[in-house]
Amino acid sequence: MPRTILVVDDDPDIVDMLKLYLDAEGYTTLAAFDGLAALEQLRSQRVDLALFDIMMPVIDGYQLLRTIRQDYKIPVILVSAKNQELDKITGLKLGADDYVSKPFSPMEVMARIQAQLRRSYEFNEPSEADPVSVTRIGDLVLDHREFMLYIKGKPVSLSVIEYKLLNLFMREPGRVFTKRQMFEHAWDELYLADDNAVMVQISRLRDKIEANPRNPVYIKTIRGLGYRFAKKDELSR
Repeated sequence: MPRTILVVDDDPDIVDMLKLYLDAEGYTTLAAFDGLAALEQLRSQRVDLALFDIMMPVIDGYQLLRTIRQDYKIPVILVSAKNQELDKITGLKLGADDYVSKPFSPMEVMARIQAQLRRSYEFNEPSEADPVSVTRIGDLVLDHREFMLYIKGKPVSLSVIEYKLLNLFMREPGRVFTKRQMFEHAWDELYLADDNAVMVQISRLRDKIEANPRNPVYIKTIRGLGYRFAKKDELSR
């Protein structure tokens, strides 16, 4: 079954161009020209990935992203002329999986869509080689079948990248992981000193799992090296 991509931009020329490339790659393309129309598409049809602008009428991209992250786990790529580093970090913190600045190459956007779909849906395939369905450390239970985190029994939704990083940490508590190791594991790409991407995801994870993110108990910073996850016996002290 072909994947369905939702493209949202208030510029019809950009929507038409991306639709042309997506159709050529065999995707089903849905189009919307503002955030509200995008939400209507999401609620009425299956969407496998959303790609949208930040500056849009009615509901802007940041508001749309917040709403999507409350109810959906699909990968999201932001495309915007707002190419300042702060805008990129804001989008990633709100839950975007990738960010492309305008003007962009349509072929680059296609490659990023393919990469996000591969990461999001291939890793979701059940593995017969891995019989362990949950990993428990402290108050955290990571369910590998539901791809959901539970904290004291309360479900906490994770993005694809957040799940991959938390799974990496919880499978080997006490081990120090470098930013390169974390990036190449979670993003499945060659590390090019993109420290911000890793730091943003660590910040998001801490916000979700730590009682006090400024004084983390689970994810510890090891200066000059990277990060490590607390062992069970450390949490009981």
